[in-house]
Amino acid sequence: MRQRLVVLMVLIAMACATPARAEIKLAYVDIQRALNECNAGKRAKVQIRGKVDEVTGRLKRQQAEVQSLEDELKKRGPLMRPDQRQALQDEYATKARDFQQSYKNAQDELRQKDNEVTAMIVRDLATVVRNIGEKDGYTMVMEKGEILWGAPGIDITDEVIRAYDAMHVPPGTLGEQAEGEAPSRSARASAGGGNELDLGNGAPSSEFGSKRRSTISR
Repeated sequence: MRQRLVVLMVLIAMACATPARAEIKLAYVDIQRALNECNAGKRAKVQIRGKVDEVTGRLKRQQAEVQSLEDELKKRGPLMRPDQRQALQDEYATKARDFQQSYKNAQDELRQKDNEVTAMIVRDLATVVRNIGEKDGYTMVMEKGEILWGAPGIDITDEVIRAYDAMHVPPGTLGEQAEGEAPSRSARASAGGGNELDLGNGAPSSEFGSKRRSTISR
């Protein structure tokens, strides 16, 4: 964080060092709000939530089977013949292992989908920001999360959202990042962290989508 602030201050100092006749024009964009409020982000959020609900329902059914076998072992196990008890224990162990693997696979799949969609829309938004910056003659357009304070009057998030929505393009079709360009903080964040399914009963408990990072599932 400190390194990013130092780089930002250097860039601002360089901008201020331009000839007096050059107008210094700064703006910032709230990428997380743009993700949440643009049409592409809203549609993606609905699709991801639908997938989460579908996967959660399947895993809960699987978890219920495992719990049922565990309850049966506790209640009837001591009364069973050794071979019957062993067969039930083996079945329980197999289903419990299958559930854990299914849970992990679902986590990985949903996290990957979330990251992919977030990255595509962030790249599109970056292209829109670049276009607005060039058209309106901004010296620099910063991301809100990278600055300590900014006057509301230089927030162009609404303009970015309107411009992106007006294009009516599928996510990820506005072009790749320019060669050598560093990804935005939100794009970097979307590649890390983890989204978890809340199944209760000892399963990892957090809402799908973390408030600690920019993501379309937030």
